[in-house]
Amino acid sequence: MHVLFDLDGTLTDPKEGFVRSIRFALSELNIEFESDINLESYIGPPLHDTFKKLCGTDSSAENAILLYRERYADIGLFENELYEGIQACLDQIFSTADSIHVVTSKPTVFSRRIIEHFELDQYFGVVFGSNLNGTLSDKTELLDHVLKSQGISPQDAVMIGDRRFDMIGAKNHGIKALGVLWGYGSEEELTSAGADGLCAHPMEIYDQIFK
Repeated sequence: MHVLFDLDGTLTDPKEGFVRSIRFALSELNIEFESDINLESYIGPPLHDTFKKLCGTDSSAENAILLYRERYADIGLFENELYEGIQACLDQIFSTADSIHVVTSKPTVFSRRIIEHFELDQYFGVVFGSNLNGTLSDKTELLDHVLKSQGISPQDAVMIGDRRFDMIGAKNHGIKALGVLWGYGSEEELTSAGADGLCAHPMEIYDQIFK
């Protein structure tokens, strides 16, 4: 079985760096927003979609992305925490899986640095992310690229993630989809998007895949 992991909200908790970098970008553009707005709810979707909702126009969204990345690349990237139990989970899966890859809407250049920072690169064959120009940010499109580039049959793969985008992308290709409940998607969001199973703790993932 080929195991495909989302990054944000699944392997690591990016909340602090994400939220602070979003606030920085909006502040630099003098865009006002409600102080109690739940910015962490935007963790998971492509960044352009997030800023389009927050800024209102495509041009403002693109400017906001540049400002976001200005802070994120140097600071926000490392305002991040590895979820408890993830390393033990990966140790367990590594001994059995045909391969393990990261599949994330986050740009590959940032995703690789995060995986290396937490010393998880020993587990993953390839870190698949989006391009800085926004291509491959859609999970369905990205998973198509992963399957074709690695020669993986959908029935031999499982996608693990915390948001509906992960579940929908997997289902669009006939890939088994497991939702995790420690991230930023609710049980209702994951089940309504077609999750084949739910995991409340990283150590439940192995049994859901291999038993």
